[in-house]
Amino acid sequence: MKKIPVLKHYDLLIQEGNDPVNDPPVFQEYMNKWDGQPFIDALVLSPEDNVLEIGVGTGRLAKKVLEAGCGHFTGLDISPATIARAEENLSSWVNKSLICGDFIGYNFNQTFDIIYCSLTLFHFKDKRAFIQKAAGLLRAKGRIVISVPKEKNDSIDFGTREVELYPDDIDNIKVLIADFGLAAPAIIEVDFANILLSQKS
Repeated sequence: MKKIPVLKHYDLLIQEGNDPVNDPPVFQEYMNKWDGQPFIDALVLSPEDNVLEIGVGTGRLAKKVLEAGCGHFTGLDISPATIARAEENLSSWVNKSLICGDFIGYNFNQTFDIIYCSLTLFHFKDKRAFIQKAAGLLRAKGRIVISVPKEKNDSIDFGTREVELYPDDIDNIKVLIADFGLAAPAIIEVDFANILLSQKS
């Protein structure tokens, strides 16, 4: 089976009609097993918050965040096709910015009250660089929320193609969080993942 780059994979998903925002309820409930309402609750959103989602996809979680209310929402994704679909799905909200780019290399020119990601960190080989960048983008008392899958797979098999993953290790992430000045994380267990919540001092 052919391994393909993550960018090509997500562009292909859009071409194939994959859009979790518009999934039927049974598929949406399945996706919630990695995050769902416990994840949204962990964000502790307020109307003034400046929020960043890393790996916004087509807007599955972003829609919930914007419905709950925040000051401004920024979503970043590496896939142009995915960002274009997110623009469509989130067109009802004006307090948003959607960016096509790589998280590690992108210059945000701002800081955030909340940074979160779900089903995204396993695409990053350099976990240290990821946590360091996220910690640097957080304002004082800002929160980071990460969904870490319980299963540690090194690839995703899509039948016709395979995408390489860099599995997340919860203990390693806890060490990195401490290394970059964030509080020891609270951990919320859901069906398929552990949700890590930490705060900057």
